[in-house]
Parts: sequence; C-alpha cells; structure tokens
Amino acid sequence: MATNKTLLIIEREYMSRVKKKSFIVMTLLGPVIIALFYGLIIYFSIQGVTDTSNKIAVVNDNKTITERLKSTKNTQYEYVSKPIEDMKKSVKTSGYDYILYIPEFPLDKPEGIQLLGEKQAGLSLSGKVSDHIEEMIRNQKLKESGLKQTDLDNLKSSVDISTKKINETGADEDSSAGASTIIAYVAGILMFMFIMLYGIQVMRGVIEEKTSRIIEVMISSVKPFQLMLGKIVGIALVGLTQFVLWIVLTFAISTAVVKIFVSDKDMKQTTMVQNDGSSVSTPAAAQDNPIGDIQKSMANLNVGKIVVVFLFFFIGGYLFYSALYAAIGSAVDNETETQQFMMPVMMPLFLGYALSLSVVTNDPYGSIAFWLSMIPFTSPIAMMVRLPYGVPDWQLALSMFILVAGFIGTVWVASKIYRVGILMYGKKTNFKEMVKWFTYKN
Repeated sequence: MATNKTLLIIEREYMSRVKKKSFIVMTLLGPVIIALFYGLIIYFSIQGVTDTSNKIAVVNDNKTITERLKSTKNTQYEYVSKPIEDMKKSVKTSGYDYILYIPEFPLDKPEGIQLLGEKQAGLSLSGKVSDHIEEMIRNQKLKESGLKQTDLDNLKSSVDISTKKINETGADEDSSAGASTIIAYVAGILMFMFIMLYGIQVMRGVIEEKTSRIIEVMISSVKPFQLMLGKIVGIALVGLTQFVLWIVLTFAISTAVVKIFVSDKDMKQTTMVQNDGSSVSTPAAAQDNPIGDIQKSMANLNVGKIVVVFLFFFIGGYLFYSALYAAIGSAVDNETETQQFMMPVMMPLFLGYALSLSVVTNDPYGSIAFWLSMIPFTSPIAMMVRLPYGVPDWQLALSMFILVAGFIGTVWVASKIYRVGILMYGKKTNFKEMVKWFTYKN
C-alpha cells in the first residue's frame, strides 16, 4: 500500500510537469540553444573575440632597434617620423587608433614603452603588442649576433602534435585533447545545469504545496517520507525524459550538420597502413578537414559509456542535492526565506563546477581531480569532466558507491527535517531550529 501511494505521487509529479508548454518548448529548443551557445564560443575562439582592426602609429626613438614591427590581421603598424609630443596633440585627427612610443633603452632591459590612445587599450590588444615587441627585440638581438634574415626565418617552426592513447593491448589509438576538452566542458555544464534546475524545482514544489495548505491534506493519507521521495523521484524522471529527448534531437541535428558540411566524397573510406603493417579504414574527412578530424577522434571515445555514466551521476547528483532542496523548501514559507539556506547547499556545487572546468581539465589525473570526483558534493560534475580523458574503472566504481551512500545519508537527514518543517507555519527558521527538528523523536 505504501509503495502504491509513493507511485501515485511520482505519477502526479511527472505528468503535471511533462504536460506543461514550457517543458515541451524547452525540450525542442534546448539542443538548438546549446548548439548555438557552443557554436558561438568555438567561432569566437577561432576568429578572435573581435574583428576590429587597430591602426597603430609607431614612434621609434630607439636608434639601436632597426627591426620593424610586422602588421597582423587585426593590428596594423605604421612608422611615423613625427615627435611623440606632436603625435599626442594630433591623435584625434591623425587617423590612428593608438600611438606606440618606443624610447631609447638597452636591448637587455626594455622599459618606458607606451601605448597611447583616446580610448583605453584592451587587455587583448596590449598583450598582442607586447608579444610583437618581444619578437622584434629578439630578432634584433639575433641579427646582431651575426645571423642572416633567412637564418632567422628558419628558426621558426610550426609544430602539430598528434595525441594518441595506448590501450590495454599496447596498441596506440587516435585521441584528441580538444575533443576530450569539449566533451568535458559540455558534460560538466549540463550536469551543473540539470542538478540546479531540477533541484530548485523540488524546493519550489514543496513551498507551493506548503503555502497552499495542500500538504496538510496529503499528509493525512501518506507519510512525509513517502511524499518527499515521490516528489524527488517524479521530478527526476522529468529530467531524465528531457535529457533522453535532448540526446535524440542532438544526434539528429549533428547528423544533419555533418551531411550538409561534409560531402559524400570526403566520407568515403580510405585505407591507411599503420607502422605494424596492418591497415585500418578511416573516413577521408578525418584526414583533410576539421569536422572529419573531430569525427575521427570521437570515434575512439566510448560515447556509450559517457552517456550511461552521465545518466548515473545525473540521477545520483540530483537525488543527493534534491533531498537537501526538499528540506529547505519544507523549512520556509516563501522563496525569499530560502536565500540563507541555499548558499551553503549551492557553494559545493559551484566549487565543483569552477574547479572541474579549470583544475580537472588541466590535470585530470592529479590528486585534486581525484578527490573532487570522490566527494559526493562535487563528484557528479568532476567525474563527468574527467571521464573523456579516461578514468580507471576502480575509481569510477568507488565514486559511484560513495555517491549512492551519500544520497542515502542525505535523504535520511533531509527526511527528519522535512517531516517537521512541512507543518511549520509563520515562524522564522534558522539552522539552529533545523538542528532541533532533526533531533525530534517520531
């Protein structure tokens, strides 16, 4: 009987949400919005944050430097013979965006260089100009050492590193740090977004039922624990449904994009002979265009495992945090009062998100990354960020076990607060009061 009541609550929570127009709209638009979001990030990363071309007048008072700054796509240098003071006075009518002043200084101690303009130069432009000057001084030093310009040009090399992983059989397979990083970022952000979104839904649902006094009627026929568990599981199924639909829609969209941008000719199989004499067929697109290269590296990632693990950690992380959100919702009368309680709950999630996308992606096998992926408060995000780089099975299993144990402990603590809080009205609640609720006997 108790099980049937819990199932009825789960069904009510699930059906009341999936029938909403907002759920249907976000389910359909979600993959498109995410694709546009990451598309813009990738575009600006490749093209640069700005396409603005800066015209810079160079006033070189350094007689030692005979080398000249070389213009680039967005930074054009033009040497002028006017004194710096005259250039400052005519900066508004000169037609230049900035004035670069290079004073007299020894090559081993460059100082006093100024970038002047009507508007403050951005950090990106300042960094570029600094790099260009460093290169110019370095070339000047090398030239003074007796090297010819052709020798200087030969010193520059463009290195393209092909990253490979050695599998359990000892054979190497293609991998891509870029593809792994992209998947890690996407997985981490999605995990953070889903846990926050659906955890807060649990809290709002509890507050709504409490303030409308519906909770009093429901408590008369079901136990508080059944009510809390039914609400948590019902909303979890809503999130799971949306995520599965997003996977299907994302796969369909990505397939369509590949069909549009990669021709059938490029996707024909070509045979490549490896060092050991064996042959392997790979798409031609993987050899001569970026999309093919991404497909090639993605082919060696266990995408099925990543999806399954994501589902586990999404459900585990959601259950872990939603129990805390349910306890918060039961302790207050409106959303305004939740602020003092939400910060301690949200901080570990924010910490895991921030550290995972910085520390973990830079050193996915380090001790910090390991412990972040073990602690239940941070493991849902940290483990998903680490997974594309390769995680030992024992670490994955241990993290899953600790998360399940953490969820059970959290539900036990939250249920003790929930059973008292849902019937408390008109009283300001604080942490001290919640500790008292936890110690109450049944």
